[in-house]
Amino acid sequence: MADDGKKDNGSLKDLVKAESMIQLALALPAGCLIGALAGMWLDKHFHTSWIAVAGIILGAVAGFVQIYKTASGYMKRGD
Repeated sequence: MADDGKKDNGSLKDLVKAESMIQLALALPAGCLIGALAGMWLDKHFHTSWIAVAGIILGAVAGFVQIYKTASGYMKRGD
């Protein structure tokens, strides 16, 4: 029975790692998409054409920051 407990704990650990990898995979595209949508809305509101591009860039930067934070957390834990 003790082995089953260790096996379940390992399975849970693998699921947590998989969730974190999915989070990493979605951080950059989600940031770009949210930045683009917000920028397009602001472009329509202020009758400009450059804010969407700035939104995409800011979203990409936010995505990279999230990826860096998550990856550095893994490096500190040694996973």
